[in-house]
Amino acid sequence: MTGRILSESGQEKLSFYKRAVAITAPIALQNLMDAAVSSADVIMLSFVSQTALAASSLAGQIAFVQQMLLYGISSGASVLSAQYWGKGDRRAVERVMGLSLRITLIFSVCLSLAAAIVPSLLMRIFTNDPELIAAGRSYLQAVSVSYLLGGFCSVYLSVMRSVDRVRISAAVHCSAVILNVLLNACFIFGLGPFPSLGIVGVALATSITRLLEFIVCQIDGRLCRVIRLHLRDILARGGQLMRDFSRYSIPAAANDLVWGLAFSVYSIILGHLSSDIVAANSVASVVRNLATVVCFGVSSSAAIILGQMMGKGRLEYARVCARRFVWLSVWTAIAGGIMILLCRPLILQFMHYYVTVTDVVRSELNTMLYINSYYVLGQSVNTMLICGVFRAGGDVRFGLRCDIFSMWVYAVPIGLLCAFVFKLPEMTVYFILCLDEFVKMPFNFIHYKKGKWLQNITRDL
Repeated sequence: MTGRILSESGQEKLSFYKRAVAITAPIALQNLMDAAVSSADVIMLSFVSQTALAASSLAGQIAFVQQMLLYGISSGASVLSAQYWGKGDRRAVERVMGLSLRITLIFSVCLSLAAAIVPSLLMRIFTNDPELIAAGRSYLQAVSVSYLLGGFCSVYLSVMRSVDRVRISAAVHCSAVILNVLLNACFIFGLGPFPSLGIVGVALATSITRLLEFIVCQIDGRLCRVIRLHLRDILARGGQLMRDFSRYSIPAAANDLVWGLAFSVYSIILGHLSSDIVAANSVASVVRNLATVVCFGVSSSAAIILGQMMGKGRLEYARVCARRFVWLSVWTAIAGGIMILLCRPLILQFMHYYVTVTDVVRSELNTMLYINSYYVLGQSVNTMLICGVFRAGGDVRFGLRCDIFSMWVYAVPIGLLCAFVFKLPEMTVYFILCLDEFVKMPFNFIHYKKGKWLQNITRDL
């Protein structure tokens, strides 16, 4: 009898890891493709000029802030979608998708209008360099429409992942990414019949790609037999479901916005130090993003799998699986850090022989890569706990409080003081900013051990 129980336990454990890999792999591929676009942009623009490289990095902070807010909205939608999908209530999932898209479209319209009408004002937030402002202004005007189209696609595909349509989500997004890279090359360098537009070409390629992705999502929403997109759900008031959605999405969106704005302030701090450190950071950020694609894929997988388990009422088994996910976040982060160290010599050689940047940029990039090789551990574990484990059970407020403390009480004020009052060396300021993940890690583990995040939040609608 004991052997049979052990066998069944082993089979259940094996089934868990198979499902985790099946969900993580497409999401990690999608994250990899996103990072590939950033990598392609950096590589191609480095052949244009250091100004184009730095300006695109700073202007890209607008999209970064949007993505953080959209990630919060998507998280709120995913929390409810995954749990209701686990419960078997498909209609509730459709209503959640409609509510999340309505909020997304309202915000994205405002951002698109701001980028189109007052791009210089947005650029002045990040830098006072006239050349960077001028280049960033042209970029923002050309990319403005993509904020609206991309916002819709991001939330729609996120809900599709929550109902086990991970592969179709990854296929749509990865196809768009490949097209984006190809159009980048065409518009930056003027290949074939395409004009050579430099930094504006990157923005135009993004807008065209987002338009095609939007069309595909619209078609899928009409034809999908699992979950369908209805206009009435976007316009509906929502009632109790809207109150539940607000309860989980608003703190999650606020959390990711707080996190994203803090990173934008980091960029503002670096942008007011020198264009050298901005250029170096643009490359280091891309390398870090590539090294963490699997880490973030695992955390997204955790939110889906654990949410569905809790929706079914299997709370204790969800606790067991959460522990496995935390260990997966540790091992994938270690692998990512090793990857950064192994790639460091190749990256520096490429920057030395093929890219027109100063020696200061190359020196600072070398140090940044060392720092990021261990930074990814804190980032991976914290993302798993806050965005994966806690949010799966609807615990969205703790992460908000934690990030406010670590970033806005510690990192931002300390970084501003070190940069502009104490005037410490640039890399010292960068190192201090990169301690934020390790400041909040102990608090996350304490909260994880308490287990208050284990909740079934579904209702009979």
